[in-house]
Amino acid sequence: MKDSDYKGLLRLLTHKDAVAVGLGAIIGAGIFVVTGIAAGVSGPAFIIGLMIAGIIATFNALSSAQLAAIYPHSGGTYEYGYILINPTFGFSAGWMFLLSKLSAAGVVAIEFGSYFYQLVPIASSITFSVSAVILLTAANFFGIKKAGILNLTIVAITLLSLLYLVFSGIPEVNSENFKPFAPFGIVGIAEAAALLFFAFTGYARIATLAEEVTEPKKTIPKAIIITTITANFLYAAVSIVAIGVIGTESMANSKSPLQLVANALSAPAISTIITIGASTAMLGVLLSQILGVSRVMLAMGRRHDLPPFFKTIHNQYRVPHIGIIITGAIILLLTVIGTFEFIVRSATFTILLYSIVR
Repeated sequence: MKDSDYKGLLRLLTHKDAVAVGLGAIIGAGIFVVTGIAAGVSGPAFIIGLMIAGIIATFNALSSAQLAAIYPHSGGTYEYGYILINPTFGFSAGWMFLLSKLSAAGVVAIEFGSYFYQLVPIASSITFSVSAVILLTAANFFGIKKAGILNLTIVAITLLSLLYLVFSGIPEVNSENFKPFAPFGIVGIAEAAALLFFAFTGYARIATLAEEVTEPKKTIPKAIIITTITANFLYAAVSIVAIGVIGTESMANSKSPLQLVANALSAPAISTIITIGASTAMLGVLLSQILGVSRVMLAMGRRHDLPPFFKTIHNQYRVPHIGIIITGAIILLLTVIGTFEFIVRSATFTILLYSIVR
């Protein structure tokens, strides 16, 4: 493919923006929900599973960083599969990415509504979910820089809320909650590692946006490495505090384990702050899904694996506006008409298929 085919998008995402995109994609349902599920299958030893998942994700991230530096174009794994293996592989990876991320975005939108409703119960949770999809789609439409600034704000709020939880919880940690450490043995640890691996895969969103990152050969590898290391430490700190404060049994029996941890602490307004953090975490993931899906649609439109109009770039805002609008519309449809259980199952199945292809 000629370099001229890649003209149109603007390289406006700085190193800081790229890191925020990666963290926004990683720090979401994984840390607020999946940690509880992992605790249920392995007990306190899910921390070991977390370390294993983090190490594997780090190696995978380094590979993605190198590929993104060599091929700094929109599309990520779709492009790499197409160029380095064969078009069929790339085609499969592209479609699995679209299906998995669109389904996952529906889950995240519904989760955002349920969290935000706890803060402002003036409308139904589905109303908040729909509003979030519309507003974030609009934010994507009006330029990558605006979307980057919004994402940076969202991620900062999420990180501050989680750090508040960690520092508030450290004095309340009870070492007895770590006994027995591995009640389900190696099998439980392996299962926890498999569950938690999916929580780390958001770093690939940086590679998907490679065409809009400044100095991609330098910026992308650094951003992916910083994102992965930061996520590893944050997940570990939050998990240790959560186990120490309420124990893995309580974590496993709750759909919102970190909210349960916050409720057990006496720090000022901590329950409200964690609910705010959970809400912004879901927004961050949703924003990154719209960014990623629309850019893969752009890449697939260029190679005619989707209709050619997907490669159209807006004259003023320099974004793949058709892909953004269609992405937002599909997520909105899933949010409104899909049941939560159906969307979760669809997302899990398609994400597994995509990971096998990748």
